[in-house]
Amino acid sequence: MSIIVMDKLGLASQIQATLETIYDPELKPANIVDLGLVYEIITKEDGIAKIVMTLTAPGCPVAGEIMNEVQEKVAGIEGITEALVELTFDPPWTKDMMSEEAKLELGFL
Repeated sequence: MSIIVMDKLGLASQIQATLETIYDPELKPANIVDLGLVYEIITKEDGIAKIVMTLTAPGCPVAGEIMNEVQEKVAGIEGITEALVELTFDPPWTKDMMSEEAKLELGFL
């Protein structure tokens, strides 16, 4: 599954690189991008970045930590004035959304 990008600021690749430094502690060593948890990266001319993402399960015990880390790291990118994180479970996450690399790292292949 590929990430939907609407990028008025031209920062999506930098945002994605930043998101690739964030991990679900239960599924290390795969990052949240390789796990397929990031659905959308949106930037607007006023410097707002919005990340639409999901979790591996609705009751994920580290949900708050992961979302805070996404918000803080994206907000720290030069050119971003505000970072918003929206959580969705539509579509629900499945192992099929993971990159081949993540599946290999986690022993699913």
